[in-house]
Amino acid sequence: MARRQSRVMTEEEDTELNMTPMLDVVFILLIFFIVTAVFVKEPGVDVQRPLTETEERVRPTILVAVTADDEIWVNRQVYQMNQLRNVLEQLLQENPRAEAMIQGDADAPVGTVLDVQELLQQLDVPVTISTRPR
Repeated sequence: MARRQSRVMTEEEDTELNMTPMLDVVFILLIFFIVTAVFVKEPGVDVQRPLTETEERVRPTILVAVTADDEIWVNRQVYQMNQLRNVLEQLLQENPRAEAMIQGDADAPVGTVLDVQELLQQLDVPVTISTRPR
């Protein structure tokens, strides 16, 4: 008796896993995290902050430094008080929910620090004063 061949032809198939959809998802997630990331901006100068008894961790998005020489630093550039409003408004357009921190030197003029604080409050920006622990 002769054996009959099966009617179904079986061909060996190479199965491949399509990675394109997974790569699309990875790139979309990467773009999402880049767009939603909040980057901390540096004022551009180191100041000697006054001492304090308590310490709280705050992560501001806008840093303003006032030096002992009465210079106001934002994003590594020096500004005059009359230029500061435009700079802060531009930063607020980039991030409307920004929070600010003033890093005032221990020998900085108190009037300048208070003027910067008042300007930030006029722009409805939550503001804190940076200090260092004892």
